Amino acid sequence: MTESEFWPLMEVQLPDLVLLDLGLGGSTTIGVDICRNIFKRYKDVHVLIFTGEILNEKLWVDVLNAGADGIILKTGELLTKTYVQAVMDGKKLVFNYPILEKIVERFKKSVANDAKRQEAVISYDIDEYDERFLRHLALGYTKEMIANLKGMPFGVKSLEKRQNDLIGRLFPNGERVGVNATRLAVRALELRIIDLDNLEADEE
Repeated sequence: MTESEFWPLMEVQLPDLVLLDLGLGGSTTIGVDICRNIFKRYKDVHVLIFTGEILNEKLWVDVLNAGADGIILKTGELLTKTYVQAVMDGKKLVFNYPILEKIVERFKKSVANDAKRQEAVISYDIDEYDERFLRHLALGYTKEMIANLKGMPFGVKSLEKRQNDLIGRLFPNGERVGVNATRLAVRALELRIIDLDNLEADEE
């Protein structure tokens, strides 16, 4: 079935649930668009995705954002009455085992990274201003730019002093000579004091 064949069928008789294969018409983006349009046009129609896209996790996020009620990967136990009934009962985020396994794996990794970050913050005595300073260095800000951030009480000279202090805390003896702002930011990332996935600038 192609997209052009799909929409006329929706007009003939509105289903309670659409089981949508993302590979419809040979393009996964068409599947995402169909899902989005169903969600916009037919609020009461449920959409359950059935897909063989095992590695493209971005696609899973796209269809969930487009309004899908769940995703069933073709690699695991195939579509069962339990999944269909769950969606028909109004449940959201209905997944089969392979996708749940990946979600749990990501969750465990995220929790472990958060724990490492908390340990690093305590171990290296990192305060709020240390974190803000390191985060903005990692984003490519100069000390002048950081000094102008909203709520930053330090001038350039004080930030230079803070940088030297952080070098002393984050680097062992023998590795502190010649450390510049870039190397300091990289070290903070290595120690997980700042999170590469959450590098966002504050208001200026």
